[in-house]
Amino acid sequence: MRVLLVDDEQLALDRLRTFFADIAGVEVVGEANDGDEALRLIAEHRPDIVILDIQMPGKSGLRTAASIDVDPKPELVFVTAHEHYAPDAFEIDAADYLLKPIRFDRLRQAIERAGHRRRLREQAERAGELEAQVAELRAGKASASDELDFWVPDTRGQTRVPIDSIDWIEAARDYVLLHTEVRSYLLRITMAALEERLAGGPLVRAHRSAFVRPDRVAEVNRTGRRLVLKLTDGTSVQVGPSYIAGMKDALGIA
Repeated sequence: MRVLLVDDEQLALDRLRTFFADIAGVEVVGEANDGDEALRLIAEHRPDIVILDIQMPGKSGLRTAASIDVDPKPELVFVTAHEHYAPDAFEIDAADYLLKPIRFDRLRQAIERAGHRRRLREQAERAGELEAQVAELRAGKASASDELDFWVPDTRGQTRVPIDSIDWIEAARDYVLLHTEVRSYLLRITMAALEERLAGGPLVRAHRSAFVRPDRVAEVNRTGRRLVLKLTDGTSVQVGPSYIAGMKDALGIA
């Protein structure tokens, strides 16, 4: 996958470039320090994915994204230090939204999700059935778990996020991020309220800042007294001490 990096801070670009050196199958095709330069490089290189800072002098990341005029458009992964831009980012159909300082595992997850979305779009363009493919990918048949589905506000109203499509949930300050295979959704809710709502459901609390779907856990690693879950998409989630017993029960391990 060909990736373009856009950030007005050179240190941020350097950090991203270092991270991408350890992500297989990714080529950084260029870097831009502002929106106008980003649009020029997007037209020139036609990247698969653009890592786009939101706050930049002149044209913001959101305005830059809205001005992209190539076909097919690249997948967008926004980065920022401020979570209140997230609703606008997801309204533009961003593949993901990363809060600074960026963690390597979250960046890798975002790239894998963006790449998967792009492959789905390419298949759908050939078949003319994008919505059907996405729905069939994870939603499955209607079940009793439908009542646990989330309704996420957006500028057009509400979007349903099926509980069966969520791999894990991450606390993001005053919000939570519902991570699915193809994108993330931002929802304003406390972790305490979320735990009450999900009691007995398919997601299990792993940490004070995370819930995990047990069948998405590929590895369980122990470092000293710490337990770390590696999900099927490569994301690592630490298990808090008070949640270890419950997580072991959910995974069926001793």
